Amino acid sequence: MSTTFGQSTVLGYPRIGANRELKKAVEAYWARTLDARELEAAAAGLRAHVWQTLRNARLDAIPSNTFSYYDHVLDTAVAVGAVPDRFRRLGLSELDTYFAMARGVDAEPALELTKWFDTNYHYLVPEIDPDTTFAANPGKALLEFSEANALGIATRPVFVGPATFLLLAKGANPFARLDDLVDTYAQILTALAEAGVAWAQLDEPAYVGDRTPAEIDALHRAYTRLGELEHRPRIFVATYFGELGDALPALLDTPIEALGLDLVAGPGNIQRLAAAGPLGGKTIVAGLVDGHNIWRTDLRAAVTAGATVTALADHVAVSTSCSLLHVPVDLSVETRLDPALYERLAFARQKVDEVVLLGTALRDGTAHLPAPLPAAPAQWRHDEVRSRLAALTPADRQRGAYKARAAAQQARLNLPALPTTTIGSFPQTAQLRQARAELRAGTLDAHGYTARMRAEVEHVIRLQEQLGLDVLVHGEPERNDMVQYFGEQLDGFAATDHGWVQSYGSRCVRPPIIYGDVSRKAPMTVAWSTYAQSLTDKPVKGMLTGPVTILAWSFVRTDQPLADTADQVALALRDECADLETASIKVIQVDEPALRETLPLRTIDQKAYLDWAVGAFRLATSGVADDTQVHTHLCYSEFGEVIGAIDALDADVTSIEASRSKMEVLDDLAAIGYSRGVGPGVWDIHSPRIPSHDELVSALRLALAAVPARRLWVNPDCGLKTRGYPEAEASLKHLVAAAAEIRAH
Repeated sequence: MSTTFGQSTVLGYPRIGANRELKKAVEAYWARTLDARELEAAAAGLRAHVWQTLRNARLDAIPSNTFSYYDHVLDTAVAVGAVPDRFRRLGLSELDTYFAMARGVDAEPALELTKWFDTNYHYLVPEIDPDTTFAANPGKALLEFSEANALGIATRPVFVGPATFLLLAKGANPFARLDDLVDTYAQILTALAEAGVAWAQLDEPAYVGDRTPAEIDALHRAYTRLGELEHRPRIFVATYFGELGDALPALLDTPIEALGLDLVAGPGNIQRLAAAGPLGGKTIVAGLVDGHNIWRTDLRAAVTAGATVTALADHVAVSTSCSLLHVPVDLSVETRLDPALYERLAFARQKVDEVVLLGTALRDGTAHLPAPLPAAPAQWRHDEVRSRLAALTPADRQRGAYKARAAAQQARLNLPALPTTTIGSFPQTAQLRQARAELRAGTLDAHGYTARMRAEVEHVIRLQEQLGLDVLVHGEPERNDMVQYFGEQLDGFAATDHGWVQSYGSRCVRPPIIYGDVSRKAPMTVAWSTYAQSLTDKPVKGMLTGPVTILAWSFVRTDQPLADTADQVALALRDECADLETASIKVIQVDEPALRETLPLRTIDQKAYLDWAVGAFRLATSGVADDTQVHTHLCYSEFGEVIGAIDALDADVTSIEASRSKMEVLDDLAAIGYSRGVGPGVWDIHSPRIPSHDELVSALRLALAAVPARRLWVNPDCGLKTRGYPEAEASLKHLVAAAAEIRAH
């Protein structure tokens, strides 16, 4: 088997299937309509299709072990034996233990879930402590390598690298276990070599962020140890999402054979590489094609960057900047996009072609590369929006003092202590999805669709009244997704038909594309909110998605600063807030779950981002009166890193994920003197388990230790769209009863 790396590769490929086949198979297994053998057969078919697709595209270095039933970080945890005892004790099969860690079971809550660096992908946080017994379990990687081999395809197994794995893990001092973990990786590499694996890929993206000398030394020690193994595959260390910094020379000083550098998000990696001196014959894998966005690569500019790297290294391979996990599978099936936009896009399949083209161009020259694209059409520009932005003043991002607002809101809303609410969405039933499908197919007209959605809104309102919730929601039955829904109603956005991307587990989203200036064509939510409010005397929240989250969960234009695009979206939302207020909606929630997600990985870049991110939210929400209560919601991120920005949003109430982390975020809020309303989530909605009454009471007591009752709200972690009605009703019943018990005491 060849020991040369090859000319072209990708760091990973979408695993969900072009038609979300993985989602359907996994959910069928959870529903017990598919057994384990049938699930594995479906997975094997998806894997084979990906490898054959990459081979047929003439990619000459193909990864494996990038497939996952739920999450690749969880897969690495299983591969090194980092399965907490609380899951081992359940006595389940290996597959069901895996899903218990991902989703929880009645007896045990799931592992924590948080964002994968600055993407909208969520990973499961490994739990490492002094008692964790690592044990090599390379079976999955060996199986995939063998399956590909049977197709005549030699692959490169991929794992999360040991240093990044420990930095992502939950534990008091994860690096105290570095030597034990590296020994386990050594056993895995040895097993791979014995199976005939020529190359292994170990991903170390954590090192594009700020790292201490001790953390960089740990990285150096790990790869020195692995590189000195007598019997192993060649090691390719992949880094992505930014510049590698001081970790670059540390890795070059180890015996690894190849190093991957992101030259899209981290163009400064070229200067670092030049300053590093002789590369000792190492292969540099140049990430020249953006794996995180869907725009076509400027191939001639990429060749220039690649040629600079070629002058520094003995061998250069072209790659994507990161895994293609973050983009849709194939552009060719999108038949309804504007041709002027279509010609500017590249999804995963097209990006593979770009990688192959660039690899050939670096070897043979650029004569065969396509011509550059023409300028963007003039109609994508909106001069009125640009004039509004130019006329903004600091006053447009400022509300009155919170103390006065709180008094005015309480006088208007008359809420009890510990008010109960939900985050926004209610279960998206098969009937709702069917109605949307019929509307798209033309077998259901707009009038019939509206009637079905109104019936669901009434059902949701009556259910919440029956349960005894204090602040209600309309349930969002009309919304396909919290970002896509708005993108489909705003100018400057385009929607795809098949552009699915995995967010976590079996959850997939279709991010819209921001290609031009953004403006609101008409009110987007007012009719639904006012109808819901007409059904009840209790306050109903108007539900909007915030500007930062709309950007983060879209494929955003790259031809102007993100701050300008965020403010354009914020102006559209500001107009929507004004219309909701005029329609007598007393509470407006503007969700920003992606606030932490989009935070730059380097500290030096974070203040500028947080300034414009907070500014955009305040621009969207500062046009309403003091007695209109503004909520926001954040979930599944490391909030301590942006806790000051959360405070600076100046929302009247912030609901925040807290159940999996056992209310850790409340200590961060207390430390900065946070003094407004807060609703730490007490029910983990990403798990199918129903929390008990006593469990919720305990969570609320824990919250009350950090937040006074007059400011504490009671709510789930997130929206309920992924849950079914039986579990949602049972859980909300327990939530309301727990709040009542705490109020009574």
